[in-house]
Amino acid sequence: MRARRLRPTRRRLLASSLAGLTATVCIGVAGVDRSQATSGRNDAAPVAAATDPVGPPQDDFGSAFAYSLAHPTAVPSGANDFTCRPGAAHPRPVVLVHGTMENRYDNWAELAPRLKQAGYCVFALNHGGSSGALLGTEDMVASARQLADFVDRVRSATGAAKVDLVGHSQGGMMPRYYIKNLGGASEVDKLVALTPSNHGTTFSGLGLLALAVPGGDALLGTGCEACSQQLIGSDFLRDLNAGGETDPGIDYTVITTRYDEVVTPYTSAYLDRASNVTNIKLQDLCPAEFTDHVDISYNDLAQRLVLNALDPDRARRPVC
Repeated sequence: MRARRLRPTRRRLLASSLAGLTATVCIGVAGVDRSQATSGRNDAAPVAAATDPVGPPQDDFGSAFAYSLAHPTAVPSGANDFTCRPGAAHPRPVVLVHGTMENRYDNWAELAPRLKQAGYCVFALNHGGSSGALLGTEDMVASARQLADFVDRVRSATGAAKVDLVGHSQGGMMPRYYIKNLGGASEVDKLVALTPSNHGTTFSGLGLLALAVPGGDALLGTGCEACSQQLIGSDFLRDLNAGGETDPGIDYTVITTRYDEVVTPYTSAYLDRASNVTNIKLQDLCPAEFTDHVDISYNDLAQRLVLNALDPDRARRPVC
């Protein structure tokens, strides 16, 4: 049995908050050099290679992020074994989709090996960038194509007709474009989203400020097109949510925290009510849970809810 992690100390909560604030500022100002030439590059090709190193398991985002800075192409332990064949208990591979300014390793260095230990074939891609550790910043249409191609590769290798998707932030929302526009409706059974930006975000006010100033939204998107696409009221989100937010053949689970400082307000993560949609706030189950946006994929409660959503027949009551 996996031991329940101790409650965060004040020091760790401060570190987590600072990490979240750093992510917010990075997303807001997009202060990343994206000047590398992209002409001639196949936008639909996932950022992956057979020789990518496998990184060690981590139990917090900060440690995983630090590791990924030195090893930007690292694969989380337990992921991307293309010889894996799904068993009867878990017949669908799980594909992990990282968020903005993140990568497959720093987002999933704990959950990937936990899913592997639970008996899943686990896969994780990098998307939305050509190099470095800060990915998920480019046009989300191109990222959705990368996801579609990666899922095709996973399905071909494993023989599975469908996959389940688990995503964080942008990675919980962007797959809906793949589902709606790129054939994903017939290739996905479940989408489990941790703090997704389904209805956009103010980026703690920076987003609304950018929209209020003529040309501000374009300035915000200079180094991070995916950032401007995630602002409340963006054309991308209006088109994505038009005509219905979900596909009736897919089960959706949204997991949020009231302490989300990046997707603001946190309620914008929720999908419209439907029989195939489950919206969960961590604090409704455990009122003393203080996890924020950045560290939620390393949170015991959130991980248990992911496992329950992927396999409802074997669901276990979360422990606070």
